[in-house]
Amino acid sequence: MINKIMTGDSREVLKSIASNFVDLIYLDPPFFTQKRHSLREKKSEKEYSFSDKWNSLQDYLDLIKLILIEAKRVLKDTGSIFVHCDKVASHYIRVQLDEVFGFNNFRNEIIWNYKRWSNSKKGLLNSHQNIYFYSMTENFKFNRIYTNYSPTTNLDQILQERVRGKNGKSKYKVDENGNVVIGKEKKGVPLSDVWEIPFLNPKAKERSGYPTQKPVLLLNQILNISTDVGDIVLDPFCGSGTTCISAKLLKRKYIGIDISEEATNLTKQRLEDMLVTDSVLLKNGKEDYAEKDEIVISILNSIGAFPVQRNSGIDGYLKKNYNGKPVPIKIQKKNETIEDAINKLEKASLVYNYAMKIVIQTNLLSAKSLFPKHSDIIIIKSNELAILSLFENEISLRI
Repeated sequence: MINKIMTGDSREVLKSIASNFVDLIYLDPPFFTQKRHSLREKKSEKEYSFSDKWNSLQDYLDLIKLILIEAKRVLKDTGSIFVHCDKVASHYIRVQLDEVFGFNNFRNEIIWNYKRWSNSKKGLLNSHQNIYFYSMTENFKFNRIYTNYSPTTNLDQILQERVRGKNGKSKYKVDENGNVVIGKEKKGVPLSDVWEIPFLNPKAKERSGYPTQKPVLLLNQILNISTDVGDIVLDPFCGSGTTCISAKLLKRKYIGIDISEEATNLTKQRLEDMLVTDSVLLKNGKEDYAEKDEIVISILNSIGAFPVQRNSGIDGYLKKNYNGKPVPIKIQKKNETIEDAINKLEKASLVYNYAMKIVIQTNLLSAKSLFPKHSDIIIIKSNELAILSLFENEISLRI
């Protein structure tokens, strides 16, 4: 039963699975579009299709209800279910979930937001789908994920401790010397219920030609927050097998079910090929409000640092504190001397009393001074500068 793809009607196949057996169910049923969906795979010219036509809304909801009842039976007490839908019948499905899993076990409505470039119908462009997150009990498994701060966030202010004044208003805490007290180590912003994960573009290497195929990155996020390595993941409408691909990739066990033999054969083939598309958007983040250039962001990412916007003296903070305090980072700019970079970081750090400060040196520009200022800032050469210095040293030795 583990790591298997089965062909058949989910209403019947689910009955063969033991009770309290599964850690997570991802349900991506038909959306009641009243259409036949088809798509042709470019390489082989093979066409994949499935019907989403129903005699009535009640027939559709009866199917959903039966699947949810069986889903609840096979889930462990620590398990969860994620039900994927769109605007057509999402409100009806939510009612079914409340009835089967209980109103109190509703956890989140996740909005999967993506870019779409055409809108032939009159009205607003459809650019999101809904994923309902319900648990079996209060004791559900959940792994918190942290994301980077928004470019508009004043990170240096967030890192400062606050206290209540005499009038009850919040203010920054200072020590006996008047220095601002830095707060506890920050991990980032907890993942929200709006997920900006790109829709699969037509040229993505994981594209299988199956209509309504979801990106592996979307399922990875669901599995990462709700399962651990070795857990069992079930998809009763596995389609092209994205859930199973994600489970295998993240070292989870999987069970896939689909009524279409074409779909289950495609899933088995994809599990052998394991093609997954990276997302530049998820790697680099949104740049709408960012003032730091790509080189600075790239260096900060390479050392695992949070970027800081709207601060000319501090470009980022390490995610790890030193002696209980944040570590500010300043990247030397293209036309900036190393002395200017140091001075800017010193000025920006003046009232914070950091235990460690770092300047990343990116070039050899330097201002010669008869009276150089003392600084305890640590200077680290960027990878590019280190390689350039290596070449120069080698040439001078040979001369």
